Amino acid sequence: MTDRSVSNHPQDDSSWSRRGFLLSAAALAAVPILLPADPAAAAEELPDFPAGVALHRSAYRNWVGEITADGLWACAPTGPDQVAEVVNWAWRHGWRVRARGSSHGWSPLTVTEGTASDAPVLLVDTAPHLTGLSLDSTTAVRAGTGVTLEALLTYLEEHGLGVTAAPAPGDLTLGGALAVDAHGTAVPADGEQRLPGQTYGSLSNRILSLTAVVWDEDSGAYVLREFSRAEADSAALLTHLGRAFVTEVVLRVGANSNLRCVSRVDIPAAELFAAPGGDGRTFANFLEEAGRVEAIWFAYTEFPWLKVWSVAPTRPLTSRRVTSPYNYPFSDNVPTLVADLAGRMVSDAAWYLAPVLGNAQLDVATVGLTATLSADIWGPSKNSLLYIKPTTLRVTANGYAVLTSRDQVQRVVSEFTDFYRERLAAYTAQGRFPVNGTVEIRVTGLDDPAEAEVQGARAPLLSALRADQEHPEWDTAVWLDILTLPGTPYAEAFLRDIEQFLIDGYDGTRVEWSKGWAYTDDAVWEDEEVLGTAIPGSFGEAVWGQAAGVLDRLDPHGVFGNAFLDRLFR
Repeated sequence: MTDRSVSNHPQDDSSWSRRGFLLSAAALAAVPILLPADPAAAAEELPDFPAGVALHRSAYRNWVGEITADGLWACAPTGPDQVAEVVNWAWRHGWRVRARGSSHGWSPLTVTEGTASDAPVLLVDTAPHLTGLSLDSTTAVRAGTGVTLEALLTYLEEHGLGVTAAPAPGDLTLGGALAVDAHGTAVPADGEQRLPGQTYGSLSNRILSLTAVVWDEDSGAYVLREFSRAEADSAALLTHLGRAFVTEVVLRVGANSNLRCVSRVDIPAAELFAAPGGDGRTFANFLEEAGRVEAIWFAYTEFPWLKVWSVAPTRPLTSRRVTSPYNYPFSDNVPTLVADLAGRMVSDAAWYLAPVLGNAQLDVATVGLTATLSADIWGPSKNSLLYIKPTTLRVTANGYAVLTSRDQVQRVVSEFTDFYRERLAAYTAQGRFPVNGTVEIRVTGLDDPAEAEVQGARAPLLSALRADQEHPEWDTAVWLDILTLPGTPYAEAFLRDIEQFLIDGYDGTRVEWSKGWAYTDDAVWEDEEVLGTAIPGSFGEAVWGQAAGVLDRLDPHGVFGNAFLDRLFR
């Protein structure tokens, strides 16, 4: 479906201005701009700052540019020892330290909106130098937290190693991914046995040990300390939400697998997301068959983009061999038509074009899969697991994990999509178009500490994939995300409807830390009931209190925090 009234010709100045708006926003958020500091100004504003650590002025931009801060002080320590020096300086001078990786996130866990340029907030960039990689053993890798997932997975692949699943963006830094229990999409297929060194949970569940900067009472200073996975305090650091600074980790990994990824756009949403009990081509049936499934459903369309990964030691006859990641260029690089539509919606407030945009994106995906021969690809796992580049269309996102039993996945998916469709139709009937992106559905296992293969390994306290002791039958998480352009009218109210439906309807609902949650009718991360009751309650008050207590004890001066985290852990 195409809007013939919208130009897609490069010579159209207005369309280029809209494309430029979107692409410029992507460029701003992709790489921090570091302006060398004036030595005199630095000496005045940051007296006695560690001499060996260069200071810069820097803007902060999150993934979609909704959280920004200009002119903050930033530095890039050359190693963990310098990180400790910087942290001690910050403590002594009343500053707060915020670790920055790729800023590929939505929630205010790093910097809060409205942070002034003269605020005592120091950005500490991990990506320039905290990037070491080495094998600790045949099934363990030691990695600096500034390394990107693409660099990590490439290194592992070169040594015949890999992971079961990973987040799609390769630009994520490892430290950022671990701070928010980042995940991919994978559960055991029918008859599949977990391979040594692998896990179906989050990346945090792979940690064998970690090194963090923590307060040491005996020395009266912050020091580097290594925590083994079996130590009680490690449980709070495995997913710390930015309330700690981890400089290095050792991860359990396993033998790499070749994966086949088949994409299809021929199954109607009514069939794929049907109520359980039918024999059709349902989400759960694909899950049983392959274990690795993702649905991307463009707004106002009827045919989701379904991806199904399966372990395939040798190349299937119909599959195209891929030797590098990012094999969907039509998705990674904003096509002119999509950019024109999105730009017009943002710049001209033409939000009624949401159905046109959704159908245009589906058209692009349908044609692109064929044109680029990417509907059936095969190769080392990294090359199909990583498929999102910083040049993709920047959208905001909410996110939740619903813990359930494996046999209830189709029910959760069906009820959620039915509610989404009903609410979207109700809003549209009022002339409101709150969603113009996609619904994304993934499924993972939970964080089983035994899969770390360390005696006495602790479960991450604050991972959304932490098992619930009161519900031992819950062994699976259904991840549900809704994406829309920033600034879309009525989006917050619509997403609040979704959030309340999930929280009220499923006891196992937890928020996805990196994304949007705690919605009011006109804001995100603001609902006091969700922040103060629903979120702690979803983990259990004892677990939440234990995590908060450990993080406070390891950082009693609150160096690693911000105003939002202060509210969340109050």
